[in-house]
Formats: sequence, structure tokens, C-alpha cells
Amino acid sequence: MSSNALYDITYGLYVVGCYSDGKPAGCVINTCFQVTSENPTLAICLNKKNFTLDCIKRNPRFSLSIIAEDTDPFVISSFGFRSSRDADKYADFGCEDLDGAPAVKGKFCGRLILDAINFVDCGTHVIVIGKLVTSYPGEGTPMTYAYYHRVIKGKASKNAPTFRAEPEPKPEAEAPKKSRRFRCDVCGYIVETDGDLPADYVCPICGVDRSHFEEI
Repeated sequence: MSSNALYDITYGLYVVGCYSDGKPAGCVINTCFQVTSENPTLAICLNKKNFTLDCIKRNPRFSLSIIAEDTDPFVISSFGFRSSRDADKYADFGCEDLDGAPAVKGKFCGRLILDAINFVDCGTHVIVIGKLVTSYPGEGTPMTYAYYHRVIKGKASKNAPTFRAEPEPKPEAEAPKKSRRFRCDVCGYIVETDGDLPADYVCPICGVDRSHFEEI
């Protein structure tokens, strides 16, 4: 069965914020949709391996920050490619409490505060049904997943429902290569250069240094 048509389904990007033993945690997700209009409920999707899901099960209130096209891109790398189990994702941006849920500071299209009321097991992922508590206006154009991939050149994290494994490199073509390619082992970002990658090079997506890049 071909899954190509699945790639045409539209998505957005959001930061989920929640508390873990009083400390802020969270992650980036790309699946959120409104389920009802009266007494609004929404649904988000989280991988079972996500620490954020464990936190929401223990502390049902969470925030949802709608990422804009001009949101600091390092918010995506910090919240999308690290785990709150061993990293303070809010350290570089700051955190504010909104009605009992943590929210990363920065420019977003808007904020939603929700209470989880149901969890639907979908195999590798869990759909979290949340009842809207309140919302906060923001500004900017919502970042679509297509914009993230085509303009920012971002990659999906391994826990994302839309994750696609990188294809194996093809055998060297008959024509000589015009450049060298290096891949980040954290987020998968690929950079092309005519020579070696500079020692002070930093990944524009996840912010790691040159040591995390390997030639492909």
C-alpha cells in the first residue's frame, strides 16, 4: 500500500507545556485539531515514549502555544529534539504560568489552556482529548508543517507521527560530486559545502555543534 497521499495532509506546529513535579516540561507536536465547538474540546497526539505524555497523565492541565512563522526557530529545536527528562527546555527562553500550566515565552499566534479528559490508545501514539479552559491571543501567521519543511528545512523528530526515515544514500553517480554533504545526528538536517564543515559550525535547526555532523 502506498502512503504517498498521507504526505499531503496538512499539519501545524505547537509547543505543549505541562508540569512534572512542579517543574515545567513540554515538547513540540504537529497534530492538533478541534473536536467540538460548543464547550470546545481539542485533540492532540503524542508518542508513547514522550515524557510530556507521562506528565499530562499525572497533571492533566497543559498549555498549547501555536507556533508562528517568525517564532524563534530554536524553540522548535529545543522542544522538538531533546527530552524534558534530562534537559531544561525553558532555560533559554523563559517560562510563564498561565492558569496553572507552563508556557514558553516568545512570539506565538496564540495560547490555549486545556484540561486532559480522555486518552485514546492508538498503538505507538496516544490521542489526548482536552477541554478548553481559556485562550490568549497572539500574533503572526501560523506555521504549517509544509512551511517548516520547505522554508526552514526542518526535519520531523523520531517520535512525530509523520516521521519518515531518511532513505539510504544512493551509490555514487557517474558524474563527480560537486559538494560534500553532512548530516546532523540529532535532527537530521543536511548541509552541503564545497569543503570541510567549519569547526565552529552550529546546526541551524537544533543548535548542536560540529561534532554532531557526519559526512554522507
